[in-house]
Amino acid sequence: MMEQVRLGASGLHVSRICLGMMSYYAGDASRPWMLDEAAAEPILRRAVEGGVTFFDTADMYSLGGSEVVTGRLLPKLLARDEYVLATKVYFPMTPGPNGRGLSRKHILSAIDASLQRLGHDHVDLYQIHRWDPETPIEETMEALHDVVRSGKARYIGASSMFAWQFAKAQHIAERHGWTPFTSMQNHYNLLYREEEREMIPQCLDQGVGVIPWSPLARGWLAGTRTREGGRRTTRAETDAYADELYGRPEDFDVIDRVVELASERDVPPARVALAWLLHRPGVTAPIVGATKLEHLEDALAAVELELSDEELLRLEEPYRPHRVLGHR
Repeated sequence: MMEQVRLGASGLHVSRICLGMMSYYAGDASRPWMLDEAAAEPILRRAVEGGVTFFDTADMYSLGGSEVVTGRLLPKLLARDEYVLATKVYFPMTPGPNGRGLSRKHILSAIDASLQRLGHDHVDLYQIHRWDPETPIEETMEALHDVVRSGKARYIGASSMFAWQFAKAQHIAERHGWTPFTSMQNHYNLLYREEEREMIPQCLDQGVGVIPWSPLARGWLAGTRTREGGRRTTRAETDAYADELYGRPEDFDVIDRVVELASERDVPPARVALAWLLHRPGVTAPIVGATKLEHLEDALAAVELELSDEELLRLEEPYRPHRVLGHR
């Protein structure tokens, strides 16, 4: 059975793999590669059989449709105290400036709307999806503290931002006796390692759990694109955001190294890329998306794949620095 580990320095235990729920929807799919509830259920069932207890969604995924599916499926598979449910707030959900961001008004409305869609009375981890430059961080942290005090969330977390922003938020919470962030959901994988400069050392120092998004670089590290411009999956053909993040010649140098090592170990490249991330200091649970059972099998197997120090260095050697990506 998969190991259950503490999320940072908190008392909350999560599985080493978190299943990201963005790929599943109720109502209308916001992307052509997404799965409806019936197609998602076998994947969640296999995840639970493999020991996954940690599930991450967000209000903006399919405009709430992901939360609906998540809330319907999880109680079929596990008792409430057996799974850790996470969702996020920030992106626009209704027209007008008050339907987005991290104002007190939006946070308190958004948590109620999320819980209604999920059909739950609380979430275990409530995360800010991005930094809101238009709202004082004091207002945001107090509102999040009130969400916890009201029993609607057990812990709070943050997602991609600069390390100074995260430090400021944590300092404000400490100064006022409010709930601090327990986790950081950041952009981190073999193609994007800028988080190793500031954010991850800060999280290690402060006991904050790291739960990276896009651990396979939206499929690039799984071999869904070629150096010549080939696109091998529906998502690769339609995911414009992935093209903003990756695609430099240096990225393909890293991908080639992953493929080379995977061939030597006789395993799929995705398994090697995930195993590398699971070996990184501070990483608690990468958030893995799966639209096919084999995607999930690779994730489950990656937890068991041991890489030597020499293999880790080989994977890291071709990397070249990036500009900051993923904060918007």
